[in-house]
Amino acid sequence: MRSTQSLRNGDTPSPHPRIEDPHFHSTVSLQKLKRFNSLILVFRLATFCFSLASVVFTLTNSRGYGSLHWYDFDAFRYVFAANAIVSLYSLFEMAASVWEISRGATLFPEVLQVWFDFGHDQVFAYLLLSADSAGTALARTLNGGDTCRVSNAFCVQSYTAIALGFAGFLFLGLSSLLSGFRVVCFIINGSRFHF
Repeated sequence: MRSTQSLRNGDTPSPHPRIEDPHFHSTVSLQKLKRFNSLILVFRLATFCFSLASVVFTLTNSRGYGSLHWYDFDAFRYVFAANAIVSLYSLFEMAASVWEISRGATLFPEVLQVWFDFGHDQVFAYLLLSADSAGTALARTLNGGDTCRVSNAFCVQSYTAIALGFAGFLFLGLSSLLSGFRVVCFIINGSRFHF
């Protein structure tokens, strides 16, 4: 119960109890937090764009009847599947980031959200790296034979799709670093914020 000494200048006590915020943040720390969350959103947007572009380049990499098709090669199917999965995951994470920026709370409970982001960022980054590495090995093999001399456009588009996948990996790796930072902050402070 509040004492009457806490009243100043003749104030009357409020009929509504005062709710204390257990996680007080100053205006400066809230601005830093919004910048941090915005940076994660930008990295996730870049991951989505590059992975989706890789999917589109892979899907359109067919040169008509009787020519080469991307789905004839296991490594290119792997590149397609990995980039499609990562683009869907990035779309979900962008929505979660927008939710967090606009509402100031995570989509899932904080402990689950921190570990979900970090774990999935790691798994999908390794998935993307392995798929693009397999695609690169196949593309180099095709380049060494007669395939790229006969259908140069197929090889160029394959290289483009793989390069876009590697760019998606780069931005997913940066997102993974930031989500790893959040995990460390959560372990040390009990909150995903370092403030």
